[in-house]
Parts: sequence; C-alpha cells; structure tokens
Amino acid sequence: MTEPTSAPPRRTAVWIVGPVAVVMLLFIVLLATRDRGETGFASFNLEGEVAPAIVGTTLDGDEFDLDDYRGGFVIVNFFQTTCIPCVREHPELIEFSERHAQTGDAEVVSVVFDDTTTAVREFFSEFGGDWPVVVGDTGTIALDYGVVAVPESYLVAPSGMVAWKAVGGVTADGLDDAIDSLTGGAA
Repeated sequence: MTEPTSAPPRRTAVWIVGPVAVVMLLFIVLLATRDRGETGFASFNLEGEVAPAIVGTTLDGDEFDLDDYRGGFVIVNFFQTTCIPCVREHPELIEFSERHAQTGDAEVVSVVFDDTTTAVREFFSEFGGDWPVVVGDTGTIALDYGVVAVPESYLVAPSGMVAWKAVGGVTADGLDDAIDSLTGGAA
C-alpha cells in the first residue's frame, strides 16, 4: 500500500483560491463604499478640518509657511503647467488675487503638482501671477490634501480650517462667492 505524498491538486487549489477570493472581495467592498469626489476617484474631505501644513521653498527661493497667513483667507491651488484646466483657470486666479491685493483679506498660493521648476518659472513668466508658488518636493503636501488630479483648490479660512474645496478649476467670482457665503458678505 502506498501512502499519498501530497494533497490532491483540487484540494490545494481550494486552499489557495479561497482565501485570495475572500481578500479580493473585501478589497472591492472597501473601494465601493469609500467617499468619491467629483473626479470619481476615492478621496477624503478636509472641509472643517485644520489645513495640513504647507512648508516649502517658493519659485523665488523664499521660505513659505501656510501658518504665516492665518488671519486671512488663502486659496491653496494645486496645479501643473501642462494641465489644460489649470491654464484655463490661471487668469481667474490672477483676477481674484488682484481684487484682494488692496485689502489683503485673501491670498493665493500655488503648489506645484508633479512638474519641473523650470516649466513653472516659464509658465508664470508667460501667464503672470504674483503670489507664492511652492516648488520642489511637494508630493507629501499633495498627499496630505488628498489631491488626485489637478487643478484642485482649497479655501483655507482665517482660522486655519479648510472651508471649501473645488475640483476641476475655479473662477474669481466663484472664489468670492465662497468667501461671501462664509462671512455673510462681510469679507
């Protein structure tokens, strides 16, 4: 009488395929039940939360720290020079920045998303914009904000809390409307 040396192939397959199938099913359920932003990608909502830190070097070589801007509204705009919606919204950001330059109640800061400093320098030279542009290794900043695609913009209130998020481009009037809705038009 010979003794079996291993389990029959069918039993081994069941022991391997079964747990893998269970893990895959759980993964699918997890993805299907996550909050989805306007882009359809899974994202998380920072509204009502303290804005994640933004500390880095600007295009001009200055140090930037978002905390230095507390007391006023800040539009944090994630962009890339080759992104068509980013190019389209850029004049709107310029208009918004110019509207608030006299009162100083709102500022714009751009955070470069997967782009080169040279390309960003050329972009701002060609299209204008006079606000801090955080360059360099900004990947962790984008992760902290949950950015999955550009453009994405966040309105940070004077308290340092994220008050609003826009995906896919902004307008100067839309940004002012968002601020007015938070201040009752008293901004």
